[in-house]
Amino acid sequence: MSYSKRIDQIAGHLNYPKGMLAGQTAIITGSGQGIGAEAARLFANEGAKVVIADVDSKKAEAVAQQINESGGSAIACAGDVLDDAYIKRLIKEAAEFGGGKIHIIINNAGFTWDGVIHKMTDKQWHTILDVHGTAPFKIVREAAPYFRVKDGEPRNIINISSTSGLHGNAGQINYSLAKAGVTGVTKTIAKEWGPQFGVRANTIAFGHIMTRLTAAKEAGAFITTPDGQKVALGIPQAQKAGGPGEGQHLDIPLRRPGTATEAASAILAVASPLFSYVNGQTISVTGGRNM
Repeated sequence: MSYSKRIDQIAGHLNYPKGMLAGQTAIITGSGQGIGAEAARLFANEGAKVVIADVDSKKAEAVAQQINESGGSAIACAGDVLDDAYIKRLIKEAAEFGGGKIHIIINNAGFTWDGVIHKMTDKQWHTILDVHGTAPFKIVREAAPYFRVKDGEPRNIINISSTSGLHGNAGQINYSLAKAGVTGVTKTIAKEWGPQFGVRANTIAFGHIMTRLTAAKEAGAFITTPDGQKVALGIPQAQKAGGPGEGQHLDIPLRRPGTATEAASAILAVASPLFSYVNGQTISVTGGRNM
């Protein structure tokens, strides 16, 4: 589709009879649950063929099945983004699913492994940097042949960050560095692949979104590292209670946390033709927090 035709569609009362992402193939990492799963459903509703990439095969299969039963198109490709062999398989299967093309990558997979500075271990440090920084880089590098093309079709890379990366956060020095680094990765992609190939790359930095990472730690959610160590997820109730305006969310102008669907909707918006001239940006989705 030509650029002018896409603009005409936008001007024409947003008339997309087959969806804003019709004909596009999208990889969404960490899409077995939470924000990623909601994004997968929204993308499929807009006509995209979606690759559900998640470390949990059962959850990935469940999301893909739900999309297919609802009339969308999806496949599950489960694996660990820290595994180089998995990354190669993910890109290969996505390209085959997309008829030789990949249009969108959403680097969303991740988790937190918190600790104060003086108690942060090397393993905590390197694991979080690898998950949030190295893995997205390797995915994008492996997918380069499908993005460095001139076929007139849109190409999008969206890297998910956090306000921890924009402002820092106590107890998250590893996560804060990783998420801050994501913005540099995004801008470099935009500068290298934008001029010749028209690839758009943007970062979305989420604030307080209701997911297992912001739920009460006492709920017992955890993730298992490749070597079998269980990492507890969430925020301790005592810490949550001590936060600014916690309960009434006085630090958020909208006075509430965001939902996974609202977060996923922001991802869809950035990937859509409605954002066709937005490139290399970090978009905060926070309900106004940290203004």
